[in-house]
Amino acid sequence: MSYEVLVADDSAVVRTMLRKALAMAGLDLGRVHEAGDGKEALEILERTWVDVVFADFNMPGLNGLELVRRMKQTPALAATPVVIVSSEQSSARIEELHRSGAAEYVKKPFRPETLREVVERLLRPQGDGHGR
Repeated sequence: MSYEVLVADDSAVVRTMLRKALAMAGLDLGRVHEAGDGKEALEILERTWVDVVFADFNMPGLNGLELVRRMKQTPALAATPVVIVSSEQSSARIEELHRSGAAEYVKKPFRPETLREVVERLLRPQGDGHGR
């Protein structure tokens, strides 16, 4: 089963790095969608199914925290895991992300192995004894 992924970051360079790291991680990837901010991410999510969202915390307009909150308020998106990938170091802000429903936090710089572990943990098929 291939994974449909959305990468939301205002930096085209970081989006490219995430795309390459996901490919290097050895995951069975389907399409990797890209959004330049949270608003564009929501627009993509309204018309496209994805298995997991990787989003930056600090984006102009609709940031990663607000993206998570809006997704949790939308029944069709509430179960889609969001992984925040950021250089944010404030423990209070990271805790707020988790309280708002972010599934994981990955600190920049990241390694392909870390992304693989996160995706496998979040999207592991149910029934293998570990849940989802």
